[in-house]
Order: sequence, then C-alpha cells, then structure tokens
Amino acid sequence: MPFAVYMLGLAVFTQGTSEFMLSGLVADIARDLHVSIPAAGLLTSAFAVGMVVGAPLMAVLGLRWSRRRSLTGFLVTFIAVHVVGALTPGYEVLLCTRVVGALANAGFWATALATANALVEPGLKARATSTVVGGVTLSCVVGVPAGALLGQCWGWRAAFWAVAVLSVPAVFAILRAIPGGGPSPSAEMSARRELRVLRNPRVLVVLLLGALVNGATFCTFTYLTPLLTGVTGFGEGWLPALLVLFGVGSFVGVAAGGRIADARPVALLWTGSAALGAGWVVFALTAGIPVLAVVFVLVQGILSFGVGSTLVARVFSVATGAPTLAGGLATAAFNVGATAGPWLGGLAIGAGGGFRSPVWVSAALVALAFAVFALSRVTVARHAETRPR
Repeated sequence: MPFAVYMLGLAVFTQGTSEFMLSGLVADIARDLHVSIPAAGLLTSAFAVGMVVGAPLMAVLGLRWSRRRSLTGFLVTFIAVHVVGALTPGYEVLLCTRVVGALANAGFWATALATANALVEPGLKARATSTVVGGVTLSCVVGVPAGALLGQCWGWRAAFWAVAVLSVPAVFAILRAIPGGGPSPSAEMSARRELRVLRNPRVLVVLLLGALVNGATFCTFTYLTPLLTGVTGFGEGWLPALLVLFGVGSFVGVAAGGRIADARPVALLWTGSAALGAGWVVFALTAGIPVLAVVFVLVQGILSFGVGSTLVARVFSVATGAPTLAGGLATAAFNVGATAGPWLGGLAIGAGGGFRSPVWVSAALVALAFAVFALSRVTVARHAETRPR
C-alpha cells in the first residue's frame, strides 16, 4: 500500500475527530460562550449538514485543480478555521467555522477517496478505500475520547488546537507523497459529464445502501451508553472500555472488509448485511445479558464497518467514469446516515420505546438495505436476460 494512502488516512483521522468530538464538549462550550446547551449542540448539526451538502459541491470545485493542490487547499482551510474557532470569543463565529470546516472536510474526503483509488492497482482499491475510512474509526476509538479528556483538563479550546496541530504533519506528507502536475484525470472531463455518469441507477442504489447501513451503525452507537447502563446494567466505569471495544471492532471490520471486498465484494455484501441485520435483532433481544452485550458490541462493530466500507469502495466500482464526484457522493451518503440514524433512534426513544429501541431501528434499516440490495440484483439479472444478444 503506498505511503500516501496512509497519510490520507491520518488526515481523515484528525478530521473525524473534529466531527465527533463535540459530543463531549457541548456543556463546556455552552458555559464558556454563554449560550444554551441546544445552541451548542447545533455546532454538531451544522458540521453534519456541511458535510452532506458540501461533499458533492466541493468535489466539483476540486475538479479544477490537481489532487495534491485540492488536498492541501482543503486541509489548510480546515486547519485555519480550527485556529479561528479556538481563538474566537463569540458563538456566531464558532458556528461559521464549523460550517466552513465541514465544507473543507467534505472536499478533502471526496478527493482523498478518489486519490487513494487512483494510487493503487485494481486489486487493491477496496483496501485503499478501507484505509482512508479507517481514519474515521480510529477517531472514534482514540480521537473522540482524547478530545473529551483535553476538554476536561484544559477546556474545549485545547481540543480545537490539538486537531489543528495534528493536521499540520499531514499537509507536509501530502505535499511530498501525492503526485503533483496538472489537473487530475477527472478534471479533464466536465462536471456535467461526471454528473451524467452518476445518473446510473446502480450508483444511486449503492449510495442508498451506504446511507442505510451507516444510519443503522450510528443509530445504535449514539445511544450505546444509555443502553449499556440502563438495560445491560454496566456501571459507568465500564463505558470507556466498551466504547473502545466497539471502535476496535470497527477498525477490524474496515481492515478485513477491505481485503475481502477486493476479491469478492458482492458475496461480502450478501453475507455481511444478512449477518449484520441478524446481529442487531439478537443484540436487541439479549441486551440485558452482560456477556452477550459485550460480544455484540464487538461483533456489530466489525460487521457494520466491514459492510459500510465495502459500500464506499463499491461506489467507485460502479461509477468508474466519475471518480471525484463518486467520492463526494459517497461522503455525503456516509454523513446522511450519520445524521439520520441518531435522529431516528431519538424518535424511537421519545415515543416510549426505551433504550433498546434504537437497536431495533438499526435492525429495520439494515433489513431495508438488504431488501433494496436483493431487489437491485434481481432487476440487474432480469435486464441481462432481456438484453438483445
């Protein structure tokens, strides 16, 4: 695997940390900036919306430049807004930095995924994609808890400074490791041509599957703490270890999924999504049994990100004529799931379903994804049979 691919994963790690770390900093930010907790919570929503909307838009913008210039430009912007965010005394400025940071993050994600795929041989594309996506899983395992710890010890601004500082080495690594020169291959075709390629129904199906599977993942992950304390009965002292266990499973799933998907992507999606859906059902039924809860925290982390990273890689397989926009839309689909999943889980809890209900929502989302996948395969098979020979 080229060194540059690992550097892209490092940059995604710092950006993923920024995206998720506010969950542990909301109260501190609200107190320091003299705003309400819900207002501070909007900082997370603003970032998520910026990622969803910005990914395809920034991908189009990046078509004008070489990939090295796009990556460094997006990353330097990301660093700059975190420095501004760490220094600002006002909530409005911080909110603006979250939106701009999300746009830069979205552009970097889209370009990084396309670059990773371009740097490797065809038989390694899924593994390269999983290496970049693995940066997100590491941010959940290491970055988010570390950000929360920094916030507790030195205030929320320290977490913003840490993200900015850790991103700087990635800038120099990208300048050295990513080939320069003229515009990337995809820049030679118009954005209109790339958009025509992405009207392929197969691309839309894969994007929908990615949003559904990732929505299921973050639906349960967001409410894992109240589930494990309120239903399973674990004390709060166990929670860091259990959250890390889910993150370790996620990282294993990304690594293993990338290797398997390069050889047998469709088989992995069939078996993986079936196992993932069944796992959510059994987890919901047995969440009150501590030993089984621990097992499913690990197993569902493996399956969720194994299937999810395969779907991200699959976007590039079905949208070969639009690699940069494919990365942008894959990024948007990932974040649609990360936004919609917790919202649906919160609705289920608010309706009186209890803390098991997000797990049932996750099971339903994966069941829907499995049905869409099965229907798409049947449709493709029928189309192949009726095609003139």
